[in-house]
Amino acid sequence: MNEEKKDYSSGRKREIIKTVLIIFLAVMLVLTLLSNTIMNRSLSEITTERAMSGKLTERVRGSGLVESNQSYEVKADGNKTIDTVMIKTGQEVKKDDVLFTVGTEESEELETAQSELITLELEYQKALLGVPADYTAENQAITNAREDLNTAIAKRNNAIANSGSVEQALYDYTSNKSELMRKSDILEKIQSKITAIVTNDYSTASVEYVGNLISLYNNYSNAENDYNSAYSLYSQMLTGAGGNNTENKDESSEEETTSQDNNMLYDINELKADADAKEEIRNNARNEYESEKNNIRNDLVNQLSGIQNDIDYLNAQIAGYEATQGTGSGMSIEDYDADVQAKQHALEELIASLTKSKNENDLLSKTNTLEIEAKKKEVDNLKKKIEKIKKENAVTEIKSKYSGIVSAINVKPGEETVPDTPLAVIDIADEGYTVELTVDAEKAKKIKKGVEAEVVNNWDGDVTAVLTEIKNDTKAGSKNRILKFSVTGDVSTGSMLDLSIPCGSGNYDAIVPKSAVYKDNNGYFVLVVNSKSSPLGNRYFAERVDVEVLASDEISSAVQGGINPNDYVITTASKPVKPKDQVRMKDK
Repeated sequence: MNEEKKDYSSGRKREIIKTVLIIFLAVMLVLTLLSNTIMNRSLSEITTERAMSGKLTERVRGSGLVESNQSYEVKADGNKTIDTVMIKTGQEVKKDDVLFTVGTEESEELETAQSELITLELEYQKALLGVPADYTAENQAITNAREDLNTAIAKRNNAIANSGSVEQALYDYTSNKSELMRKSDILEKIQSKITAIVTNDYSTASVEYVGNLISLYNNYSNAENDYNSAYSLYSQMLTGAGGNNTENKDESSEEETTSQDNNMLYDINELKADADAKEEIRNNARNEYESEKNNIRNDLVNQLSGIQNDIDYLNAQIAGYEATQGTGSGMSIEDYDADVQAKQHALEELIASLTKSKNENDLLSKTNTLEIEAKKKEVDNLKKKIEKIKKENAVTEIKSKYSGIVSAINVKPGEETVPDTPLAVIDIADEGYTVELTVDAEKAKKIKKGVEAEVVNNWDGDVTAVLTEIKNDTKAGSKNRILKFSVTGDVSTGSMLDLSIPCGSGNYDAIVPKSAVYKDNNGYFVLVVNSKSSPLGNRYFAERVDVEVLASDEISSAVQGGINPNDYVITTASKPVKPKDQVRMKDK
């Protein structure tokens, strides 16, 4: 019995120990499972995508304002007040459409121009009143110097003659005296004829010098008398017609008075026509006479100059003979030669000085002529400007010169226009629009002219943008490039376009989401997920893999480095993840 109790107690203990062990193991299992679940809940939850190989088109994005290729600024000439604005921003207008109606006021510009014209015309008239150059003193000095030279020459010649033959000198002296008398007689006749021509007194004139002047002068005198008589008669008749008063018409009827007035008016017109005809005959006769008189007078003046030179020479010869033969100067021939040369030099200097003065005055005269012409041109131009201002002030409508879209309106009703300040701006739609973007120089190298960019915010799909030009950024120190696009479609100046520009396509071994690529001081990298087996299942860890970004678009990036196709990269995480961190996969 005791043995049975002992066996029962021993078995019972074993059962209890077994049960306790089972319970302990169960509790440990539950605790292990619970701890793994708690640890998993504390880990960062990640989303991954597999790196794929394939084709990628790289793109560059940017935004820019739309600008018109050509705009037309609407301006008003002169000061006007805006009455009505007939357009709105964004409105399409056609050529010759009325844009504004305006009211005209007194133009200050017109008043200023008219005042300036008065001043210019006065200056022009003053410029016409030039004083002609006078060379009387210079000519007299030359005449005196020439006489001195002739006297010196005569003395020298007489000295030479005296050294050879006294008889020859006497003969020459006598001949010179005779020739001097003859020349003096001719000089006196020419002077008298010139005086007759100047005074129109031909009582002692001969045909030898005056030709047909006498008959021309008689014709002119007769025509003058005829005109004076006709004009006097016309004046008397005109005065008599004007002096008739009503006192002498009391006994006449109104019809008789009218008839008499008509007859008198006819007589006055006849006399007026006769006076005008005789005036024209008088003018023609006077012009013919004056022309012939000037020609003959000029010819006589030329003859007079030649005769005067001969007389001066003869006087010098006679004086030289009388000086040397009469008193004996005691000078040698060499002395006479030196005196002649000195007087020759003095004459040449006077002539040179006169020539210089004439040249200078001629240049001054030409300069004055140019200034007069310039003044005349200024007057003419100002007159044209005044006429233009007058026409412009008459305009009450401002019309469009081109068809296009109104992009800006700068005035309101009641405001006054300012010259050269745009009232409105009209984009000429036919000339197109442009957009400019600034991009990094390295990215610009991958972009080619002619490529069409995707307009991201083009909701209607009717706007296109084609790259037409790549140029340097002109900002100081900038290494960027400016991309210029030609834009067509439903756009307007000032609107913003978001563009996505393709840079070329290529096949790559590893393409990952753009959100999976990170950058720090050491360069670009991705976080790849590695798994490790454990008794409780697989555990996942983040591993850094350095990469080089080869190309990118809005969504993906092509990379190369320590990454392989089919590797899983972390794209998002519930909290920050560092390399070697344990993570948990998001349930799918």
